Amino acid sequence: MSHRPPSGLAAVSAALLAMSRHLEVRDVLKTIVASARELLDAEYAALGVPDDHGGFAQFVVDGVSDEQWKAIGPLPRQHGILAAMLHGGKTERLADVRKDPRFEGWPSAHPDMSDFLGLPIRDGDETIGALFLANKRCPKPEGVCGFTAEDEELLSILAQHAAIALTNARLYERSRELTIAEERSRLAHELHDAVSQKLFSLRLTAQAAAALVDRDPARAKGELQQVAALAAEAVDELRAAVVELRPAGLDEDGLVATLRTQVQVLDRAHTARVTFTGTGVRALPAAQEEALLRVTQEALHNALRHADAGHVEVTLTRRDGATVLRVTDDGRGFEPAATRRAGRHLGLVSMRDRASGVGGRLTVESAPGKGTTIEMEIPGG
Repeated sequence: MSHRPPSGLAAVSAALLAMSRHLEVRDVLKTIVASARELLDAEYAALGVPDDHGGFAQFVVDGVSDEQWKAIGPLPRQHGILAAMLHGGKTERLADVRKDPRFEGWPSAHPDMSDFLGLPIRDGDETIGALFLANKRCPKPEGVCGFTAEDEELLSILAQHAAIALTNARLYERSRELTIAEERSRLAHELHDAVSQKLFSLRLTAQAAAALVDRDPARAKGELQQVAALAAEAVDELRAAVVELRPAGLDEDGLVATLRTQVQVLDRAHTARVTFTGTGVRALPAAQEEALLRVTQEALHNALRHADAGHVEVTLTRRDGATVLRVTDDGRGFEPAATRRAGRHLGLVSMRDRASGVGGRLTVESAPGKGTTIEMEIPGG
C-alpha cells in the first residue's frame, strides 16, 4: 500500500477547508486546481465550467503566468479533448495529448503539453465542468503516461468536491438573486406609496397656484411655497430610496470582495483580461466605498466598451494614509482635453463628482495609443 507525503494530505485538507469557508466559487476552484497540481506534481492544471454557448463561463488555470495567459488569448472553446470530457463523461489519461486524434491544436503562445489526465466534474447526471492536468514531473519511458491510476483516483476525489462547491455556489447565487428581487419589489412599493403620492400632491398644488395667479396673487404665492416644500420632501424621499439601493455586496462582503467578484465576472464575459489586486485596505465609510465602486464600474465600462483594451488592471491600495484606486488599460487611449472640447466626457464628470463628493480627487492620464489610467484617491482606509 502506498502512502502519500504529509504535504499532500495537508494540501487536500486545505482544499476541502477552503470549500467549506468560501462562497466565491472562483476562489474555491483556484484552490482545487492548485492543490491538484501540487499533489500530482504536474506542470499545469485547469478547471473549466462550461456555458450554454460552446465556451466556458469560468476557466481557472494554475502554472501559467498572467503574461502567458494574456498572450494565449480568449478562453478555449468546447472542442477536442475538452469536449470529450464534457460530453463523453469519461476520464482521459493520455501519454501524449498531441497525438490523440481528437487533438485540434492550441494558440501559438500556449505552453507545450504532453501527458495528460482529465476527467469530468459531475453533479448527478449533469456534467458541470472539467478538471485536467498536464506534464507530470517525473521520468517516464517514451509513449507512457506519467500520470498513474492512483493519480486518477485522487483527481476523482477532488472533482467530487469541486462538484459540491459549484453546486453550493449556484444555490448561493440564486438565493442572492431572489433576495435582490424581493428588495427591489419592496422599494418599488415604498416609492409608490411615498414619492408618487408627494408628486401627485405637488402637481395638484401647482395647478391650484396657476389658477390663482390672476385673481388672487397672494394665495397663489402661498400655493407656490407649498409646491417648493412638497418638491423638497420628494427629493428627500428619493435620496432615502437611493441610499437603500446601495449595492448589497458592499454591506455583505465589503469593498475588496465586491470589486474582486465584479472583475471576475467581467474577465469571463470579455476577451480582454481583467484583473484585480487589493492589499492592505481597511473598511471605509459607506459613502466612500460606494463612490469607489461606482468609479470602478464606470472606468471598466469605458475600457471594455470604448478603448478596445486587451488588459484592464484594477488595484486598490493604501498610500500615505489614503486609499487609492487605479484602473489602468492598454487600450487606444484618448486626449482628455480634446474629449472635453468635443463634449464627450466618457463619464469623467460623473466620476470626478463622485470622488469630490466623498472628499477625494480623481486624476486621468491618457494619450492616443498609450492607454488610460484613472486614479481616485480618498483619505482614510
